[in-house]
Amino acid sequence: MSYKTHLKKDAKLAPILKEDTHELKRRKNTPIRLIASIISQQLSTKVAKIIFDRFLSLYEGKEPSCAQVLATDPTVLRSIGLSNSKVAYVQNVAQFFVDQKLTDKQLYAMEPEEVIELLTKIKGVGRWTVEMLLMFSLGHENVFAVDDLGIQQAMIRLYNIKYTTKKELHIKMIKKSMTWAPYKTFACLHLWKWKDTKAPV
Repeated sequence: MSYKTHLKKDAKLAPILKEDTHELKRRKNTPIRLIASIISQQLSTKVAKIIFDRFLSLYEGKEPSCAQVLATDPTVLRSIGLSNSKVAYVQNVAQFFVDQKLTDKQLYAMEPEEVIELLTKIKGVGRWTVEMLLMFSLGHENVFAVDDLGIQQAMIRLYNIKYTTKKELHIKMIKKSMTWAPYKTFACLHLWKWKDTKAPV
């Protein structure tokens, strides 16, 4: 069964699935994917790309190893536009992967909640950041980013969700998302695209 066949059982979601079909890919160099997420926090996509490109330029345009990141003077990292806290978080990620001897292969083999529990031990890495990693780098099909503002806005609009507190909103969103299993990631991808294009239902 394709993921669309399953998700189309949700009458509200079905019209926004459209013709496009999303595919998930596993990407290498997980610590650098995490570092990219930290760099992009609270920045527009355009600015985040500029700063990440500056980051790569420190290493001749190539993705560095964790050892190379740790060997980079914090003042150099600050010079590309990173705040003091982001510099610390970037180096925290590199140090954690070195200390734990973590590999992409090990992370691919873990369940999503295991990855979240492990990587949120790193100061500066929250649950949302790991959920994005699970979706876009580790290729997990059944991840639901309840804290993502874009997903919240899309679901409030699509399902006409009424709520008085964030907790109530989260509960209603999670309940709705349970019917999407085991393809929650794909539902999120379509919700993001629908929100960005502001297409009618």
